[in-house]
Amino acid sequence: MVKSTLSMVIVALLIAFACFWENNYIKNSFKDFGDAIEITYQKVENQTASKDDVYALQKNWLSKKKCLHTVVPHTEIKEIDLWLSETVMLVDKKEWTDALSKLEVLKELAEQIPKTFSLLPENIL
Repeated sequence: MVKSTLSMVIVALLIAFACFWENNYIKNSFKDFGDAIEITYQKVENQTASKDDVYALQKNWLSKKKCLHTVVPHTEIKEIDLWLSETVMLVDKKEWTDALSKLEVLKELAEQIPKTFSLLPENIL
């Protein structure tokens, strides 16, 4: 009886720790990516961005994406991939307004995706 109760408590604590770690990992990864988006956004807004700047943002995302695949649905990751690819081409063509709109969507995705993993009542119930 004592062993089974203790085992259940230990498992519950391990699950709680894993949930807390996963939540923080996702939040920090998307915060870093959001900061990188903001830097690129400023360059595009000032019309000083180059294709390499967006490639740097894309490289930043690819490094985060490797681990995020284990906890974030592939559809959300693919969506960011597509918006980034479009942004690369728009900046290369110097279509600043369209590139800014794509970066706005990326900023919103970087803000909203982590919220779907937070331990809030609307995500649990």
